[in-house]
Amino acid sequence: MTPKASRANDLGETTLPPILSAIAKSAAAEEIADFALPIRKVTKLMPVDHYLHGSWEAIGAGAPVLVALAQLTSQAIIDQPDCDPEKLSGEAKAILIAARARGVIEIKGSHTAFEAPSRMLAVYIEVDDTRTIAFRDPERPEVTVRFLEGFRQLCAYGLVIHHTHRDFSLTQRGFDLAKSLSTKESKPWLDQGREFGLHD
Repeated sequence: MTPKASRANDLGETTLPPILSAIAKSAAAEEIADFALPIRKVTKLMPVDHYLHGSWEAIGAGAPVLVALAQLTSQAIIDQPDCDPEKLSGEAKAILIAARARGVIEIKGSHTAFEAPSRMLAVYIEVDDTRTIAFRDPERPEVTVRFLEGFRQLCAYGLVIHHTHRDFSLTQRGFDLAKSLSTKESKPWLDQGREFGLHD
């Protein structure tokens, strides 16, 4: 036994065989190297730029909210939740009534609008082949938000289905319920919509 090994044993320390000692030293060196070096090279930022650009464009189009609404509709397809019309808000019922002829609904904003309330996501409904109703009010943003919440209720109850991007429609259950609702009772909410030409 070498003097060094004998001294280590006297102190109660453990000595490793040469092969294990070499492995331990190699692992320690790799651990130090992992912390010493950057996770990835950052000299070329083009991939990062592309990622941020794509994310920013998606956020600007309202993708996070659209995805959440789409997920609600897909979950409702599986769960088939019961819907008590009395639990629907006035805004939700107005959306159903406005859409009951064609069932075509879009959720969209206008990122080129000057005023922030005009850029918010809102519910757009094709009343017929020439007219659209937008449930948005730039003067009262709460109206826009309340109708968006009403639309969320329709998604959660399986009365609306997502198709592509910002396009939704009533489901069969949605059409059936819409035909049973009273236009007169929902008039205060229907009157909050703004009607214009389909391509305006």
